[in-house]
Amino acid sequence: MNYRDYLQKVIYHVIDPSIRLMIRIGITPNIITFTGFLGNVAAAVLFVCGAAAAGADSNSQTMYSCLLWGGIVILAAGLFDMIDGRLARTGNMQSRFGALFDSTLDRYSELLTLAGIAFVFISADIDRWFWYAVATFAAMVGSVMVSYVRARAEGLGIECKVGLMQRPERVVVTAVVTILSGATGSLWFTAGGMLLIAVLANITAFWRVGYCYSVLKKDNK
Repeated sequence: MNYRDYLQKVIYHVIDPSIRLMIRIGITPNIITFTGFLGNVAAAVLFVCGAAAAGADSNSQTMYSCLLWGGIVILAAGLFDMIDGRLARTGNMQSRFGALFDSTLDRYSELLTLAGIAFVFISADIDRWFWYAVATFAAMVGSVMVSYVRARAEGLGIECKVGLMQRPERVVVTAVVTILSGATGSLWFTAGGMLLIAVLANITAFWRVGYCYSVLKKDNK
């Protein structure tokens, strides 16, 4: 059992009582999915508010407070992202539309939060943080491509979950580095996190392309 499976098992053990309660009162997975999306929207708004407060002052306390709370909200919204799938399976409420709805809102959530972080870099001090805004944009591209390659692979009948920086890792990194920046008053934590996602997400996307190539070549398709 790898670390992701073990951690997932622990989290499921914690949330299962809540899952059973949701089933009894009629809460659907799509409601949970949309609630998690709203959380990510709130995090993005916090980042943009932090950027607006910063101006040319990279030491703005308001900016760091917004980063801190934005990261906390991302973590909370990430929990909803786990609950919806567990609720769908446990309550026998899985549907093709639900899978589409969840995947679509996941992409919007990630792009919105990363865009908010890019605004922080641009607003804090464009001369000092410009290239980290570019790195955040690269992280956005990599995040979308990781998911796109998987979706395209599944359309070809290939299960493609390989790679170092899948969505759960990206969410955790984004949340942790923004919380650290907010708690310490140092934007370097967020800068490092965006660089990490930019590099590893794009590596993961190409890794998946290579994996699909090897599978298709083996099958002579």
